[in-house]
Amino acid sequence: MATKRDYYDILGVGRSATADEIKSSYRKLAMKYHPDQNQGDKGAEEKFKEVAEAYEVLKDPDKRARYDRFGHEGVKGGGYAGGGFHDPFDVFRDVFGGGGFGSIFDEFFGGGSGRSRRQDRQRGNDLQVKLKLTLEEIATGTTKNIKVKKQVVCHTCDGSGMKSGSQPVTCPVCRGSGEVRQISQSILGRIVNVTTCSRCGGRGTIITDPCPDCRGEGREHGEATVKVKVPAGAADGNYMTVRGEGNVGPNNGPSGDLIVVMEEKSHKFFSRNGNDVIYELYLSFPQVALGAEVEVPTLEMENVDGQKENKLVMISIPPGTQSGKVFRLRGKGLPEVNSYRKGDILVQVKVWTPEKLNQREKEILEELAQLENVNPPKKKGFFEKFKEAFNI
Repeated sequence: MATKRDYYDILGVGRSATADEIKSSYRKLAMKYHPDQNQGDKGAEEKFKEVAEAYEVLKDPDKRARYDRFGHEGVKGGGYAGGGFHDPFDVFRDVFGGGGFGSIFDEFFGGGSGRSRRQDRQRGNDLQVKLKLTLEEIATGTTKNIKVKKQVVCHTCDGSGMKSGSQPVTCPVCRGSGEVRQISQSILGRIVNVTTCSRCGGRGTIITDPCPDCRGEGREHGEATVKVKVPAGAADGNYMTVRGEGNVGPNNGPSGDLIVVMEEKSHKFFSRNGNDVIYELYLSFPQVALGAEVEVPTLEMENVDGQKENKLVMISIPPGTQSGKVFRLRGKGLPEVNSYRKGDILVQVKVWTPEKLNQREKEILEELAQLENVNPPKKKGFFEKFKEAFNI
């Protein structure tokens, strides 16, 4: 077995080299020996791996300290050879950038020799549904079971897209890599343009004997029941995202999401204003003139003769209440989402005017019309106010 070279010698730095000096040397050597710069040169590829192994150890203060003290035995099992570091291209990306977004070096070199850039399985589409809610449900929160028509895994091939007993074959265009490379020359040197293989969609394999039911797509039209927990205080137009409950992706690809949009039902009693609800209370003239005790509904529900109805509360109407007067039932409105604050019920008084009167009712009203306190006070004109001001 060949003796390993000294890591400092491999990178061409002294044992007192700083972290920046080690990194700078690695960058130059990695660029020099990168396999895409030296295609077909096995020696360059081995040197690239050797440089990456040396940098993996010396960049880490703990590994470097163990190496300085015990040599290669000190980092055995924790470095490149031991399995803790598997791919020299990971170190290359760590130094040159890339991460999850790629880098200029990926564009020039195609992302690393021998490293597949196959496209992830295609994700299914998101779906959107509307969920109608009553104000009572919004007030307390609710759980709903929604039936959703969507694409589900094919029951015949279990999502593989293949006919029973068949196997996928390597894509003849990309030869299993899932990518197609086009090489061109520029003033910057050789540029490798890497694109997803259009024949296999980046999977590296194709289906030659598709499932007869889904025709190779691995999914079919179906229906599912999704449980949605709606928090108290939702408003019209709010939406929730239920992860993974949209269409399943082709060939066992990940599912999309289900977007649930809240839609508020119109109410027979109330209208909404933010977290407040408005109730129009129609009263007769005698009730507002003499005062009365009346019942108004709330958003709370109670069982009445086996049926759920809005719970009633009693409020006092003082004598002489004018039409348009608003009474506030504090804390009886809608809650704010993820908060302890609640709105109010606003009870707005409206005097009801009868549309049909019998003869007796007409006579009574005509008598009332002659009384001074029944009619609204007359507004004084300018001259009357002038006379009162100067005692004329």
